[in-house]
Formats: sequence, C-alpha cells, structure tokens
Amino acid sequence: MVIFKQKFTKLEKALEKRYSKERDPWGLEPKRAISDLKAIWPFYKYYFDVRLHGKEKVEDKAYMVVSNHTGQIPIDGLLICTAFATELDHPKILRPLVERFLTSLPFLGRWSSEGGAVLGDRINCLNLLKRGESILVFPEGVRGIAKETKDHYKLQRFTKGFLRMALTSKVEILPIAVVGAEEFFPYVYHLKKVAKLLHVPAVPLSLNLFPLPSPIDIYIGDPYMLPAELSAEALDEELEPHIIALEKKIEELTQEGLKNKRTIAQRLKS
Repeated sequence: MVIFKQKFTKLEKALEKRYSKERDPWGLEPKRAISDLKAIWPFYKYYFDVRLHGKEKVEDKAYMVVSNHTGQIPIDGLLICTAFATELDHPKILRPLVERFLTSLPFLGRWSSEGGAVLGDRINCLNLLKRGESILVFPEGVRGIAKETKDHYKLQRFTKGFLRMALTSKVEILPIAVVGAEEFFPYVYHLKKVAKLLHVPAVPLSLNLFPLPSPIDIYIGDPYMLPAELSAEALDEELEPHIIALEKKIEELTQEGLKNKRTIAQRLKS
C-alpha cells in the first residue's frame, strides 16, 4: 500500500506540473487519468504481474514509443501506459494513437480521451509531439493485434506514416516489445466476413471470454534517432532501411522476451 501511494503521489505531482496551466486540447483529464490508473494498477501488478525492462533508457523528454501489438484486444496498450506512468523516474502519461473506430464508440471514446488517447491522424500526432508529449504508436495496426493462434508473435510489416511524423518532429523513436499478451486468448479464430459486415476491425472467437492471467514482460530498447539529413518527404525506398531496422530491433526484443517468458503454470506454482 505504501508503494502504491508513493507511485501515485509522484504521478500526481508530475501531472499537476505539466497540465495545470491549460486544458488539454484532446480531452485528457488528469484527475480522471489518475483515477483510471489506480483502478488498472492492481490488475497490472497482481493479475498480469507486469515487469518492465530497460526503464533506465527513458529520459525526461518526448518520445515516439513504437511497439508490437498483441493480444486480440488492446490491453497491451493499457499495460504499456500504466508502466510509463508508474514505473519511470520521470512519470509519463503516454498518448496512444487509436483507431477512429474506438473514438466513435459512445462510452469508450470519451473514456479513452479522458485517459490520454487521441485519434491517430497525422495532425494530432505532430501537434502532440510539438507540445512535448510522448505518443504510443502500433505501426502494425489492427493486423498486429488481430492474429490467429498460428501467427502469434509474428511481427506484421510496419506502415511508414509514423516514420515520416518522427522525421518532421525530430524526436527519438523508443522501440519496445510486449511479451505474454498473445497468451491472454491462446486459441483464436477470426470471423473476417462477419467483421467486414459489421464494419469493425476484427471479430475474434476464443475459448475464454476474459483474458487469462498471463504474466507480461515489457522490454524497452535503445532510442533510435533518424538521420538529420533524411527528409519527411523522402521516397519510400529511402525510409525502408529504417523501417527494417526498427522491425529488427522489436523482433530482437521479442525473441529475448520469449526466451525468458514466464507461463501461467509457473505463476500458479510460485
């Protein structure tokens, strides 16, 4: 309980310092964000037993945080945001860039905005970075999260939009990998035709309705700075080597995590 209070006292001071002067244009409500994090933290700490590796690499400045996307539903994003808010020496409220589908939902749209999420378009991204915010990007998109069992931990090709925005903003990219989330729903089949009919990103079918208590490890890689001479208007083939390099970094972090992956059975025995 003492650790819990210390974490959130530190976070409250950081948020008060950053957001007390003006209202956030995208709807972030600091008090609501802290309230939500307090509700999520017991699941983060005890249900998913999250461990954060490499936090010493994160400085007190803005980053574009780039992660793999796993687990069928975006719990991985919640856990990453909780880690950055409660585990770092300089707490950060990450601003996840989310699909328009989420922002259009009556309750979830407002709830996610008050917690810091932002519609993932180019203008929002650039304005957030200009204001010194750190954003969370999943360059695999829905293809990353909506994988069938046979494709677990297979990184999907990254889109290039995030790279152009990093070049425009001249911020470092922080690669991270989440390991353990694919086991939330270990047996999955996707009803692609139904998803298309309902105009939703995915309709996964699984044996369990609630995510299993799979232990999670989040690995932070070394910051990646794009060359100063590379333009945001560069041709795709000029960006490709950097896309490949970032994919490789996240693949390496993922493989490191898989070698040391904890299982649900191991947790039950301990």
